[in-house]
Amino acid sequence: MNITTIQIDKEIKSSLDKLKIHHRETYNELLDRLINNTKPVNADRESLIATIEVLSDPELMKGLSESLKRTSSGDFGTPLNEIEKELG
Repeated sequence: MNITTIQIDKEIKSSLDKLKIHHRETYNELLDRLINNTKPVNADRESLIATIEVLSDPELMKGLSESLKRTSSGDFGTPLNEIEKELG
């Protein structure tokens, strides 16, 4: 891997910090995730915009990450029959 240094404004760095899934995610990992998840391959404009909006929401990304970890460990949250009872 070739390493390089880039210069960015403090505001851009702050925005990138907010997009991290966790505080230990490197900027390289973050940028790679953003680039790979926003490629317009077979995506229409609205889908691409929706994807960017999701990726730009740090709380949503954190929640998705936590949900994936929970479901991977077998924790599926509230059972469906309890949800059905609540909804009637």
